Amino acid sequence: MTIQTQTIDYPLYLASKASKTGEWLEVKHKFTQEIYARVALADAKTLEKAIQAAVKAEQEMAAMKPYQKQKILLHCVKRFNEMREELTEILIAEGGKPLKAAAAEVERLINTFQIAADAVTQVDDGRLMPLAVTQAAAGYRGMVKHVPIGAVSLISPFNFPLNLTAHKIAPAIAAGCPFVLKPASLTPISALKIAEVLAETELPRGAFSVLPCTREQADVLVTDDRFKLLSFTGSDLVGWDMKARVGRKKVTLELGGNAAVLIESDTELTDAFFDRLIGGAYGHAGQVCISVQRILVHSDIYTEFKKKLVTKLKKIQAADPSLESTLVGPMIKEDEAKRLKKWLDKAVKKGSKILSGGNLKGVLFDATLLENVDETLEIYKDEVFGPVAILEKYKDFEKAITKINDSRFGLQAGVYTQNLNKMLYAWDHLQVGGVIINDIPSFRVDNMPYGGVKDSGLGREGIQSAIRDMQEERLLVIKQ
Repeated sequence: MTIQTQTIDYPLYLASKASKTGEWLEVKHKFTQEIYARVALADAKTLEKAIQAAVKAEQEMAAMKPYQKQKILLHCVKRFNEMREELTEILIAEGGKPLKAAAAEVERLINTFQIAADAVTQVDDGRLMPLAVTQAAAGYRGMVKHVPIGAVSLISPFNFPLNLTAHKIAPAIAAGCPFVLKPASLTPISALKIAEVLAETELPRGAFSVLPCTREQADVLVTDDRFKLLSFTGSDLVGWDMKARVGRKKVTLELGGNAAVLIESDTELTDAFFDRLIGGAYGHAGQVCISVQRILVHSDIYTEFKKKLVTKLKKIQAADPSLESTLVGPMIKEDEAKRLKKWLDKAVKKGSKILSGGNLKGVLFDATLLENVDETLEIYKDEVFGPVAILEKYKDFEKAITKINDSRFGLQAGVYTQNLNKMLYAWDHLQVGGVIINDIPSFRVDNMPYGGVKDSGLGREGIQSAIRDMQEERLLVIKQ
């Protein structure tokens, strides 16, 4: 892998073209904490130009044929394949993502654009609608087609700056919607590299803008009625505040979680099982909205389970993300690491026991496992978004399901069991967007409908679901 040795300046993309504004946002290398790059910073005038360009491009984008959109998406697939090494290095540097996880995210970026390219020709364009349901309507026929909703505003998070950005951009192209995207200020380079490739395509001029900017400047993406949809991925507090201020536009929100996994006594406690569980709880320093935060284990296997898990965890240390052996890299910034340490110290004072980890050095927070945690504390009831998991014992399956539901979040949950009735009971009763059987709640495939209930969000991501959100039905009635 080629290691960058000097700071690079990246342009923003305004109305499909690279542009430098003279104002810069510095991006730190998350492990070394040194300045890694600078990106051009948008101001209010730049944002207004982007919105005007997106609105102007609505008709031309809507008129694009499926084969034209597919050609654009497949060009992205080809170019991202060619850029694998560069994109992996950027994820390690700007996101602090461990090497294996970074390479996996680049693969998912490619897959997401490929799925979108396939979806362009597979998603139903419309349907016939029988109207002769009454005598008065006997002489009428109806047809419904799906049309682009118009210009959309997109706000992406720091933790998957390539793939979660792709989950907004690729459906917008497939749906025929111009867009303005604000990437996370902590990890803006990945989105700008996607924009660099989009600028090589035949997208209509003005069809896209990717604009690093301050949160204050970006507020127009929330409030401006020229946008017909806001798609936001981030914290629940920010997301619900946005929803309260969006006005008439549609909103899709993919927000936080404190995902639980329930482990029945018929689960085989193999090395592969524990490796999977540990990866789900501590990969990317736990900075994943479906990271394993609560581990509920049946009392019959609790002692054996705890012993094996702790033994494995004591061998794991937070380390340089560029090393292939690293599972837990740096947290995104030191303030977040300090916030989590305060939560941990408060839990210990309230009687929690640290079974493994608990150490913080700068931005490196060791994989931490807790027991006997007060359920009123932030570290239990809120989203940890760090390398901390909580171990709990249960006896009754249905009561354990109820305990998982006793949360303001509901994104995904995992259940390990060989009992079909319990699988179906979990599917029927867990108040979450997705129930994952015999795997961790962190499982996600990029074509599946993904999202949550309660404070975890509104609507669904996943290519086909997102395309539908970015389109609306238009009815045609013909009197015979």
